[in-house]
Amino acid sequence: MLNPEHLLTSYEISDLPKGPWLVFAPHADDETCGMGGSLLRARDENVDTHIVILTDGALGGESDDLIYVRRKEVQQAAAMLNASSLQLWEEPDRGLSLRQELVSRIVKTIEETAPASVFLPGPMELHPDHRMTAQLVWSALQSIEEANCPAAFSYEIGVQNPVNLFVDTSKQKKNKEALMAIYSSQNSENNYEELVISLDKGRTFTLGSEVSYAEGFYRFSRQQLQRSLREVTHEIVDLYF
Repeated sequence: MLNPEHLLTSYEISDLPKGPWLVFAPHADDETCGMGGSLLRARDENVDTHIVILTDGALGGESDDLIYVRRKEVQQAAAMLNASSLQLWEEPDRGLSLRQELVSRIVKTIEETAPASVFLPGPMELHPDHRMTAQLVWSALQSIEEANCPAAFSYEIGVQNPVNLFVDTSKQKKNKEALMAIYSSQNSENNYEELVISLDKGRTFTLGSEVSYAEGFYRFSRQQLQRSLREVTHEIVDLYF
């Protein structure tokens, strides 16, 4: 007999994860697509947020000055979110790999910002930079002593990933659309706004009718963080079979 639904997803809305937050995003706009509504709630609830963008996003369009444009866009978005800090590492787009120097830089950033919650892309995202960012952050978290290790959450960017926690972003929908509109360089390439808002709408399927939009996350346990991300992901997927 297959597992019942409640073992695969949540039927309840959760409070915001404890702050401060440290969000690792592969490209400028991924933080907004994936968890812009939650970041807006964090702003309104006085949760300190720190954002790190790993790549330069140079392959996200045809413009000769795209790196400059995307840098300005994310700076504007971070200002709207009242982010406590924004780091732009500008690694080559589609060039992320599991390099020790990057893992060490992530560890250093975690130690310097001292977040209670760290956010990484879901391990089943399609874009290789999304998945590699997850691997890099996971490796960094594994090298931090358990007593000092923050809680780890994955977030969805472009596709549904396994989730066990929902944040109600119904009241943030219009402001999230405004936040996404900042990224005109990307919206001209794809209809991201409609796709992302549709994902947020779809995430209300198991929630009450009072929830119009929600963002999904997976909170990893301390025990899961002691194993490989690949192994943990396979274990989660196996629940469906």
